[in-house]
Amino acid sequence: MKTKQSRREFLRLSGTGALGAIVILKNNWETVGKPTSEVTVADPKTFGIGLQLYTIRDAMGKDVPGSLKMVSDIGYKYLELASYENGKFYGYLPGDFKKMANDLGMEIISSHAGVNPKGITSDEAKKMAEDHAKVGAKYCMQPYIADEDRKSIAGFQKMVADWNKVGRIMKDNGIQFGYHNHNFEFGTVEGKVPYFDVFLAEMDKDLMTMEIDLFWATKAGINPIELFKKYPGRFKLFHMKDMYTKEAPFFKTQSSDFAPVGDGLINFREILAAKNIAGMKYMFVEQDSTKDGKPFDAIKTSITNLTTKILV
Repeated sequence: MKTKQSRREFLRLSGTGALGAIVILKNNWETVGKPTSEVTVADPKTFGIGLQLYTIRDAMGKDVPGSLKMVSDIGYKYLELASYENGKFYGYLPGDFKKMANDLGMEIISSHAGVNPKGITSDEAKKMAEDHAKVGAKYCMQPYIADEDRKSIAGFQKMVADWNKVGRIMKDNGIQFGYHNHNFEFGTVEGKVPYFDVFLAEMDKDLMTMEIDLFWATKAGINPIELFKKYPGRFKLFHMKDMYTKEAPFFKTQSSDFAPVGDGLINFREILAAKNIAGMKYMFVEQDSTKDGKPFDAIKTSITNLTTKILV
């Protein structure tokens, strides 16, 4: 996202959240220890790297089939969606969108689709769960909480209680519900830290998982590896997102410091070494915005860095 305003505007228009996808299916042991210059990747899809489609949201808004083909041609295998509204994904019925992705050799792993902080009926949650099952998703993530809904601990507690109920309905349909963080969850509200004192404390870990956004957690001053050690097994999904600069911790969701994965300061190899402690199953690559306005160039850089520097 470029700013807090653009993020919230996107949520208003799409009815969902947003945001980045990769999964490591296997280790390429033949390349381990070789200099990058000696590593050749014949087909990036063999690494099982995927993309969070929020990264190319403008292109998706203009040409869904053409944008997905470009993503596949670059080498991405998996998708995390960022537009669910009125029972459709990017304006397509679930089965139609799934077929379009599958025909391009890609699979849908996850989707960002938010629950209104005021609550959701059982019928609405069931419909959302059924649609996500039809599109082939394994996970559905609560992606964001607007400023006005972060004012009290009681408010956070009500949301988590509702999410647990949605998580049960999702599980009954073969989907796992979860929460995607930014940095504001690590700030203090009424003397408590929502991420630790409400989310991790009150979410039913059998029904909900965490999708940790490594960029925003780092911006909040969190060491992901220490977080995994304290709460092992709670982080089935990673958001791979890089940054150019190290800053003092801050808790407002405003930044333009996004970098292609592997071009910034985050030590992804070190973090991935702790993936089993975290309980990681899938990782999602995302870049909220680019400095030159060329997201397709950025996602190509990310997949090149991943397949030649990070995952080998």
